[in-house]
Amino acid sequence: MKRESTRSSETDPDMEPEYDFSGGVRGKYHERFQKMRLRVAIDPDVARTFPTSVAVNEALRTLQRIGGVQLVPKATTRRRKAG
Repeated sequence: MKRESTRSSETDPDMEPEYDFSGGVRGKYHERFQKMRLRVAIDPDVARTFPTSVAVNEALRTLQRIGGVQLVPKATTRRRKAG
């Protein structure tokens, strides 16, 4: 049974009737996008001090500028198989 779409040009004012996504592929670029992002976990106390990725990046760049951070070889990551 095919699922009915909940969005249509009648319910979404930004969707024009001539837009046709019937040939689209969901998640086509998802894997490529995931490879471009680096995720790290920070402790809650640090997250309270640096609540956004912008704040974290600014702090790390400041450390780089003052020489407080040494380059570390890139760690290899293991990917879990989906399934």
